[in-house]
Amino acid sequence: MKVFDRAVVADVLRTGIAGLALDLSEVQVEKLLDYLALLNKWNSVYNLTSVRDPLQMVTLHLLDSLAAVSAFAGAKNVLDVGAGGGLPGMVLAISRPDMNVSMIDTVHKKTAFLNQVKAELELTNVTVYTKRVEQLEVKTKFDVITSRAFADLSDFVNWSGHLLEEGGQFIALKGTAPAEERERLPEPWKVQKLEPLQVPGLEAERHLVFIKSEQTETV
Repeated sequence: MKVFDRAVVADVLRTGIAGLALDLSEVQVEKLLDYLALLNKWNSVYNLTSVRDPLQMVTLHLLDSLAAVSAFAGAKNVLDVGAGGGLPGMVLAISRPDMNVSMIDTVHKKTAFLNQVKAELELTNVTVYTKRVEQLEVKTKFDVITSRAFADLSDFVNWSGHLLEEGGQFIALKGTAPAEERERLPEPWKVQKLEPLQVPGLEAERHLVFIKSEQTETV
């Protein structure tokens, strides 16, 4: 585990937030830093991410997820599928305390970590599930379902489509989002928009893939 130099990490994070033009309070910035410190600490035992350097974590995890926050502007109830260490779910929950964020993963040690973060950061808008998303049933369906590098888009919508409310949408965080993967989407799902993301300090390609049901489009 590399040393977590909070001051250095904070400087990179604040510069990135400014570059993304996000309006986050000092309390939110501190919670993001607390989350990253926990991720770095637990990672040495639980292997939550292959990224070991806290400075790289800021760019590859926090800023990568923060770059997508504005896409959730109208969302009220979000599900992060295959949440892993909480990306983008935990970042969304901290950035948007007015939005309910549920996270689901099949790996117990990952959801144990998410519950620990929820408790330590006192995040009242977070719910964590440990199970396969195909088996999840909820009373209130989600207006947005998201994932970050989770699965093929077809699997993503097939496994979690039953949890999306009518008129809702999927927002997948992808690298290159290959055309053949988008074209394989089963009926009635269709890519509505492909939006490139600019992540401060990152040269690699990042895209948001917006998917909706054509049936709701024609109503």
